[in-house]
Amino acid sequence: MVEFFKNLLQRLKEEFSSWQGVAAAVFDVLLVALGLYLLFLFLKKHNCSRLIKFFLIALFVFTVLGSELLGLTMLGRIVKEGLVVVVLAVVLLFPQEIRRKLWQISSPAADAAIFTTGYDCSDDELRATINEIVRAVQNMAKKDVGALIVIAPQGAPNNVLESGTKLDAILTGPLLESIFNTKSPLHDGAVFARGNRVIAAGCFLPLTQSASLDKELGTRHRAAVGISETNNVLAIIVSEETGIISIATNGELSRYYDSVMLHDKLEQVYGLKAVLGGKKLRKRK
Repeated sequence: MVEFFKNLLQRLKEEFSSWQGVAAAVFDVLLVALGLYLLFLFLKKHNCSRLIKFFLIALFVFTVLGSELLGLTMLGRIVKEGLVVVVLAVVLLFPQEIRRKLWQISSPAADAAIFTTGYDCSDDELRATINEIVRAVQNMAKKDVGALIVIAPQGAPNNVLESGTKLDAILTGPLLESIFNTKSPLHDGAVFARGNRVIAAGCFLPLTQSASLDKELGTRHRAAVGISETNNVLAIIVSEETGIISIATNGELSRYYDSVMLHDKLEQVYGLKAVLGGKKLRKRK
């Protein structure tokens, strides 16, 4: 009888030990899954959803290389112990470059992508909107009123929009001029427009860290280049010192635009003019 209870107790210990190991493994997997979910949620919220697939690929590669199943002992040890050191060194040495490259990966400013958007308005309404923008920009340039208007064919980053005041109003010249009036509380920030509507105003944009930009250019120009480096947008800048009209796209700044040049560029961005090999790329309904 004593032997029986001893065997039973031993079996119970073995069963409990095995189940404890299973529970620990399940809990471990759940914690990792929760961590990945929170990370992906953060990336998506900050408009970096395209980084998720790159992260998953990198995670898979490092997991496989670091696994003992392949028998790559030395490589596995380097991956496990050296990866952290390499990442920390790169982050400390190249913080601005990493930030810019991550933004470019998560929201690449590709030439073709900016012309492939459908709008909830007709071509005639878009043409009227372009005329309103050009007229407002010309008026502000003549009066040396500073302005920064961002045309976002595919929408704007949520974190940038949340830094300003959401409007969702029909875009008109008088509206733009009133926003950038020096007595307006929103005149210091940027206006975001999509289609024939003003999405938000008074938005704060990331400044470019490019050393090639003219040192004499102010915050508006650096902000315009900065947002165009990381998003498919066209930024229009009016200098309050000189009244010069400039545009920024794909991280590059072009200056001395007149009304004809600006109108032509806006038609391209809105997909109303033949671009990229003579094809109109805006999706028709």
